[in-house]
Amino acid sequence: MSLNSVTLMGRLTKDVELRYTQAQKAVASFTLAVDRDFAERGQDRQTDFVDICAWGQTGEFAHQYLSKGSMAIVHGRLQSREWTDKNDQKRKSWEVIADRIYFGESKKKDENSPFPPGVVGRVDKSRFQELNPEDGDLPF
Repeated sequence: MSLNSVTLMGRLTKDVELRYTQAQKAVASFTLAVDRDFAERGQDRQTDFVDICAWGQTGEFAHQYLSKGSMAIVHGRLQSREWTDKNDQKRKSWEVIADRIYFGESKKKDENSPFPPGVVGRVDKSRFQELNPEDGDLPF
């Protein structure tokens, strides 16, 4: 039996980069700054910078709702990649392939917005409609 499961919580170091393969499959990438749970006596905690890759709808979600500084929880699997650099040296890197991404914090909402600050600028509000709970037409 083998198990490859990673759950990380940290802040994005830059905005999510979204691109598409030739087959039009979305792939997003970003780096998560993750503080270690411990520190040596008399020293500050160290931070690890972990590359994250998210495919399909998970990648599109990350691009739409996360930006530099956002706190995110990423659940996925660890994967290595090997390549040869321009100096003909063999290289290896590790990244997390995200299966699920969650908001890592809830921020105080704007009075006029149902979304956390920083998210509204990337959401098309015209896709939403106001619902009146007294009409009994709520979708749940």
